[in-house]
Amino acid sequence: MNDTPRLLLSEAFPRSFSLPALVQLLSLWQGRSRLRRQLADMARANPHLIEDIGLTRRQVAQEIAKPFWRA
Repeated sequence: MNDTPRLLLSEAFPRSFSLPALVQLLSLWQGRSRLRRQLADMARANPHLIEDIGLTRRQVAQEIAKPFWRA
């Protein structure tokens, strides 16, 4: 049996979104996606910069691996 807690869809998403809330959510997701793509590009092109901004390679790999909907 899997003891991992699961978030129900109804808990994750209210039954209805207002248009401004939906636009804000989509903007947030787009920003996360862009940040992770830029971080991946930086890690490939200039790996020494990763240490300069205070991150480890492992932290970068974990962040890049996250889907856009996860904080």
